Amino acid sequence: MRRDLFPFAAVVGQEDLKTSLMLCAVNPAVGGVLIRGEKGTAKSTLVRALADILPELETAADCAFSCDPARPQEWCERCRERAAANRRVKKRRPILTLPLNATEDRVTGSLDFEEAVRSGRRVVSPGLLAAAHRGILYVDEVNLLDDHLVDIILDAAASGENRLEREGLSFRHPARFMLIGTMNPEEGELRPQFLDRFGLSVAVNAEPDEKLRVELMLRREEFDLDPAAFQRRYADETAALRLKLSEAGERLPLVEFPKRLRKFVAELAMGSHAAGHRADLFMEQAALAMAALEGALEATEAQVMAVAPLVLAHRRREAAPPPPPPPPPEEDKEKENEKQAPEEPEKAAENPEEAAPPPEKSRDEERENASPPETGDNQDEGGPEQSGAPEDNHVQIGETFRVKSIQAAKDRLRRRGSGRRSRSRVSQKQGRYVKSGPDRGGGDLALDATLRAAAPYQLSRPRTAGLAVTLTPADIREKEREKRLGNFLFFTVDASGSMGARGRMAASKGAIMSLLLDAYQKRDRVALISFRRGEASLNLPLTASIDLAGKLLAELPVGGRTPLSAGLSRTWLELRNALTKNPLARPIVVLITDGRSNVALGEGKPLDEALRLASVMGRDERIKYIVVDTEEPGAVTFGLASQLAAALSAAYFKINDLKADALVNIVKGNLEK
Repeated sequence: MRRDLFPFAAVVGQEDLKTSLMLCAVNPAVGGVLIRGEKGTAKSTLVRALADILPELETAADCAFSCDPARPQEWCERCRERAAANRRVKKRRPILTLPLNATEDRVTGSLDFEEAVRSGRRVVSPGLLAAAHRGILYVDEVNLLDDHLVDIILDAAASGENRLEREGLSFRHPARFMLIGTMNPEEGELRPQFLDRFGLSVAVNAEPDEKLRVELMLRREEFDLDPAAFQRRYADETAALRLKLSEAGERLPLVEFPKRLRKFVAELAMGSHAAGHRADLFMEQAALAMAALEGALEATEAQVMAVAPLVLAHRRREAAPPPPPPPPPEEDKEKENEKQAPEEPEKAAENPEEAAPPPEKSRDEERENASPPETGDNQDEGGPEQSGAPEDNHVQIGETFRVKSIQAAKDRLRRRGSGRRSRSRVSQKQGRYVKSGPDRGGGDLALDATLRAAAPYQLSRPRTAGLAVTLTPADIREKEREKRLGNFLFFTVDASGSMGARGRMAASKGAIMSLLLDAYQKRDRVALISFRRGEASLNLPLTASIDLAGKLLAELPVGGRTPLSAGLSRTWLELRNALTKNPLARPIVVLITDGRSNVALGEGKPLDEALRLASVMGRDERIKYIVVDTEEPGAVTFGLASQLAAALSAAYFKINDLKADALVNIVKGNLEK
């Protein structure tokens, strides 16, 4: 046992985490574990200690890919060549830690430079995915892992193999590994596609029991004073755990999963409204592993119930709201009308047509006959253009929440700047080195890629005195760097009178404030535009002062009619100004409106005019649009904001859809395209 490893059996508490790790060790099909928790809760300690209790695996001697002798169809090229002479050995199951700053070639593999220089042949140097085959791939702070590495790991986890196509190499090898990730939720959420790949999820917290906390301190102090003696103290328990896992692994192929339990598993997944079918599959595999650990040859309901919380913890989501109730039957309506006595019976008798109630309309007829209040309907949209109009209202900011990820789409442009929102290639010598490319004269030499490009030609090139490697201009490679940058966020807000009704503006201000708080964390610059009465106003030019934006938002008045076209026109003007000053900027426009319009810039219909403007604005691919619909659900809805979003080629959301619920993200995806 390594001297620096704290024994698995000596860790105080964290029983759910211990169980999850052991389930994955017995049955890799469980799908790995995501460990969420605060700092200092033994997340990394337990994962590293797992290495000492894992059963050994059998493999061919001197095989870099840990080929399984029982699967000759998956052997590497060297194992196939030496099939008859292959010597089998047993070794510890590998646990590979994936560094957050790892490059792509370190993960997938690359050209073996030494062999290329020596022999002129292109030979693969295996990467971390090869070393993790049949073992564990551990990613600490997995939520901070770069997107391009996440994509590589997702591909390997889904296909069970790693494909290498680069620098004249074409190679593939098996890459089946147990994925373990740890994260602190305070540092950001995990990509939904990556989150769903983890079979189990465990939330770890500080130990609440005072006696156990004291015991934890005593054990840690004892380990720090004499690690070897402390490990010997728990040697018997460690050996017992290793034997238990080994026997469970041998028993696993014999464990049966009764048909009746599959229906039970499906009911549990459906009851939690889990997205997709991975929950069902992982629950079955976890229950099989639990049965094997407990020495049973058939899984039971109790074992399914034991693993269900671990499988469903990161997949459970809220049920969809129920549909609105159907309209009452015509007969009931007629009875209600009969019960209502006329206020003036004598007049009703003289003119029965006036007294009779109008014929009832079906919901479809109401929708067809209803029209958005484009002109003349200002019952709740008072303004100075109306006599006796109500004064402006000052609505308080509603409840804030943590918003989901909003990012601009990647492209090939190289930018400068800083921030934390969207990933971009950068032109300066900053950011993470993700790949190499041809020399562009930027001076950011990719030495590793340059040497690999030159290596196969060293035997045929004349030697230069004093140089180990001869280079030509064609060999030079330059680094491609990537980092997160801030964005320009334009908030265009409908501040007309209808927004003040039934708390709509309070909820909208709460959503905007939530986005402003997110912008502060991402180091964005923000601008605030509002439209009401007959015009649109730039309340706040682009600024990095989120505090000032918040104050102006709180003071933003509500009232008057709805000049949507003016709001779009002013937003377009400010966007053009921003892009003129900084052509490489990537603005994000958040338009908060119900889509109604009753004031036009010209002589046409206000709504048609607004949709034409939106269609023109949506053609600029440099700008990302998000439409947040404030229309309230009901029997009759106009869906104007969704039409506006379609014209803008924008992402469309209701306010609640902006909330950063990771389980909702699995279903709906985030805003990045």
